[in-house]
Amino acid sequence: MQFSRTNRAKQFLPFDALKGLQEALREKEIQYEDRKELSEETLTNLDKKFNRIEIGNYIEIRYYKNRQYVIMNGTVTKIDFIKSKIQINENENINISDIIDIKIK
Repeated sequence: MQFSRTNRAKQFLPFDALKGLQEALREKEIQYEDRKELSEETLTNLDKKFNRIEIGNYIEIRYYKNRQYVIMNGTVTKIDFIKSKIQINENENINISDIIDIKIK
């Protein structure tokens, strides 16, 4: 019995008997962090920095997202004081209460 070249090659492909296992293991490798309680001094400094931000400023912002702290650089495109959100690069909306540091560049 002759196998075509394609069928013969299929026998050497990797076999994933437990579909999704590798992805689940990668998710377990993520280090999650607890949300930090900010001191009054830190909150005061953060408030001063936040009040200096204007639309069009390029900033680096550190905030809590999906159980870990992330840093994002980008241009401020919207500040919504009613919803307590700041928009970066027109696609990332960040809750002001999640922010722990801002650097205006």
